[in-house]
Amino acid sequence: MNQERIYQVLLGPHISEKTTMTYESNRQVVFRVVKDATKPEIKKAVEQLFDVKVESVQVLNQKGKTKRTIRGTGRRSDVRKAYVRLAEGHEIDFVDVDQA
Repeated sequence: MNQERIYQVLLGPHISEKTTMTYESNRQVVFRVVKDATKPEIKKAVEQLFDVKVESVQVLNQKGKTKRTIRGTGRRSDVRKAYVRLAEGHEIDFVDVDQA
């Protein structure tokens, strides 16, 4: 995998109440990834970008909801998520606020 692909695989963290509980109980961090990303690509990207050791990767394809509006029906985009389990002793801190 070339260096450019590593920066394109991860779209960003998926932060919600559920993913926070998942991190606390299972050491899993959730990322939104591109639709054609594979598990080895995701593992390599996380390890290189965040300098952590990854144990496993699970991938979820979430279908977009159909919503009704005043103008008719619409559809939200499909999302691909990666649940990345970190090795013991490793962690990723997305909010590193250093207050004095």
